[in-house]
Amino acid sequence: MATGVLQRVSGGLGRAKSRAQSAGQLVVWSRGFATSGSRNRQDSWFKSLFVRKVDPRKDAHSNLLTKNEESNLYKIQFHNVKPECLDSYNKLCEEVLPSIHADKYYPCELVGTWNTWYGEQDQAVHLWRYRGGYPALTEVMNKLRQNKEFTDYRKERGKMLLSRRNQLLLEFSFWNEPVPREGPNIYELRSYQLRPGTMIEWGNYWARAIGYRQHNSEAVGGFFSQIGNLYMVHHLWAYKDLQSREDTRNGAWQQEGWDEVVYYTVPLIQHMDSRIMIPTKASPLK
Repeated sequence: MATGVLQRVSGGLGRAKSRAQSAGQLVVWSRGFATSGSRNRQDSWFKSLFVRKVDPRKDAHSNLLTKNEESNLYKIQFHNVKPECLDSYNKLCEEVLPSIHADKYYPCELVGTWNTWYGEQDQAVHLWRYRGGYPALTEVMNKLRQNKEFTDYRKERGKMLLSRRNQLLLEFSFWNEPVPREGPNIYELRSYQLRPGTMIEWGNYWARAIGYRQHNSEAVGGFFSQIGNLYMVHHLWAYKDLQSREDTRNGAWQQEGWDEVVYYTVPLIQHMDSRIMIPTKASPLK
């Protein structure tokens, strides 16, 4: 489209110049366009066709969306397990992960650990919190390298996995911090791949939308990626069962304003995914 505009503009200028020359007005034309000042104005006008105005923010988008004073960093891990190894994998995690969570030597906490029930099968999901941000993450990584039990756990775990991936996340300022809760519950992890440049807009709408989704204490946590797949948002919800999930979600549509939030946020999404997850025995979120 920009090329077409430039061609039309250039063609129009060429035709105008030709007409001016044939009318004996070359001197007038030269005065209007040949001077250095005119060329600068012409260049500026051309650039204005293609250059977007930039919002002069003086802070990173992540700082505008997160809880700066707490500096919590989260890591989410997705482990695709060999189907025949899932029970052994869960047992291995139950033996090792709670000990790291409970040991104050490590500045990290296991927020939750689950198996995917509906969605990607034979998958384990772990969510960790690092109080103190990136320095805490680095400290934990360095200390775990010296932990023989953990290195043995990783070697044994590697034999059971088909693939694994992770992301580093920050939490939205308008969501509650995820805390342990009693069960039994099922959990839904809704993941949204946003269009680049829309995170602030998403945050503005959801800062209002979260008020529609807290009546049954279903909102557990809301996060956005910093490292890994970028412009990725994760919303974590808790329900008693699938019917409770259905009733709660349908109830949101009865509240004035919820439909407007959905209408304006759907165009921001490139891809979305939903997992229904069951907590394992090691999970603080039951």
